[in-house]
Amino acid sequence: MGHREDLLEGAKRCLLAKGFLRTTARDIVKESGTNLASIGYHYGSKDALLVEAYISLVQEMGDGYGPDWGADGGSGTRAGSLERFQEVWASIIRSVPESRAIWMISFELIFQGDRMPEVRKLLAQAQEEGRSGIVPLFTDVPEADLDKDTVDTEGRLYQTLLQGLMVQWLFDPGTATHADQLTEGLRRVIAGVTGERDAGATGDGGVGVAEERQAAAPAERPAAN
Repeated sequence: MGHREDLLEGAKRCLLAKGFLRTTARDIVKESGTNLASIGYHYGSKDALLVEAYISLVQEMGDGYGPDWGADGGSGTRAGSLERFQEVWASIIRSVPESRAIWMISFELIFQGDRMPEVRKLLAQAQEEGRSGIVPLFTDVPEADLDKDTVDTEGRLYQTLLQGLMVQWLFDPGTATHADQLTEGLRRVIAGVTGERDAGATGDGGVGVAEERQAAAPAERPAAN
């Protein structure tokens, strides 16, 4: 690897170990085996490098969000279905222990955004891209084929749910929302909007949410740290 790649990998390791605000340019140089001048040459500034490193970490995290598809790369659930919705969220929740450090960086940046306006601007641009990255998990439509309206509606919905779930799971896993609860809530909303009468306690297959949760919990619950 060249200095640019070395810096990026070093910055990623520093972020995971120290967070955004505590990471210095010298930390990155030491971790990457490069020099201070390389940061300015390749990235313009330390903060710009850290933002790119953070985005790279988030992309890697997102690559692991897809459920365990079959050998052919496909899911056993229909795209756009409630089953797919639950499958994806269960997979995301299972990833919480290994992605915890990245989410802690995310919240650090949210709470410190006013102190770093340039960083906030760069991250706002990246957030736009993140909306399009999550939609294919639910729809099987390639990211490159998504239209702006889909990204601005479905993408915003999934992104909002994702951020809210992560707050819950990082704060108190014992009371956090599970994938089956989220799915049952959506099913009831749909039932209410469409005027279906059975918007009560059973799912599409006649199984109540309590039974669904009991069956799904072992596969969904994150492993202990």
